[in-house]
Amino acid sequence: MKVKNRNRLMKSIFSAVLLCLVTFINIKCSSYSFTGSSVSGHLKTIYIPVSQDKSPAAIPGLRELLTDNLIQKFINDNSLQVSNATSANSSLDCVITSVTDVPSIVSAGEQISARKLTINVKVAYRDLVMKKTVFDKNFSGEGQYVPGQTTNERQNAIEIAVNFISEDILLAVVSGW
Repeated sequence: MKVKNRNRLMKSIFSAVLLCLVTFINIKCSSYSFTGSSVSGHLKTIYIPVSQDKSPAAIPGLRELLTDNLIQKFINDNSLQVSNATSANSSLDCVITSVTDVPSIVSAGEQISARKLTINVKVAYRDLVMKKTVFDKNFSGEGQYVPGQTTNERQNAIEIAVNFISEDILLAVVSGW
């Protein structure tokens, strides 16, 4: 009888220890974050100058929209502090290379019922401490809108495309992917 009670006691203790261990592992694993996972340790600040617009479309305010969107994304992410040119240890130079606006849905009678606006941006991310280019990549984003409605529809498509581009750029900088 004593042996059975002892075995039950050992099983209960083993189960309790196992439960505590599993709970501890789950808590530790769930608190892991990828934010800033591969930003070099010596890089703490980033300078984002006003983007250049070398696209033939030359949409008024597009370069400022992209720049402001990028700055806000970096502020919200908080992996690199946005800084001025003289005190930053990295920089992000963006050039809008093209904007295309083409039909995406053509309905019966060759009526265009939707258009796709695509923005392409060439981005150079530089490590100013080590004096090297971390990456030089092209990014693109798109938005769709219904033509013939208000001009705000096209502007919304532009903002959607810029938002996608900004998210991809931020991810490329902070994750190294």
